[in-house]
Amino acid sequence: MHKMIPLLAALALAGPALAKDDFAKSILDAHNRERAAVHVPSLVWDESLAADAAVWAKHLVDTRRFEHSSFEMRRGEGENLWEGTRGGFAPSEMVGAWAAEKTYFDGGAFRTGVTAGHVTGHYTQMIWRTTKAVGCATVSGRDVDVLVCRYSPVGNLVGEAPY
Repeated sequence: MHKMIPLLAALALAGPALAKDDFAKSILDAHNRERAAVHVPSLVWDESLAADAAVWAKHLVDTRRFEHSSFEMRRGEGENLWEGTRGGFAPSEMVGAWAAEKTYFDGGAFRTGVTAGHVTGHYTQMIWRTTKAVGCATVSGRDVDVLVCRYSPVGNLVGEAPY
């Protein structure tokens, strides 16, 4: 079980690293705007989820692969991945790419993360009602930035609606 940390406590853990504070706040705010739009409770920032996300993001950069970690590796955590040009995107833009999938989501039960041929599983994980916490990390490679977000409890349960 991950310790859920309110945003202010998470920012205090970051110490003087203002960039880390801004990163966490930007990511959390972007998620919670989407959640508010569908009337589900806000998420809290979780440093242990962020640490798990950092390990996987580093693995992706080191191996130059772009794939989800195994379910066994995640221990009940949900996962969203993003990759883009190094230094080209703010955290809110990275998360915004997932949020943009709402255009294609039909509001029904989760099936496969794809609705009418469009990926929607990143968005539904962001807004999954029973998810309580998020933690994310970016790692930069030679020419890419990789963002990994981890969620607890996991969402995107087949046959269930996100809200």
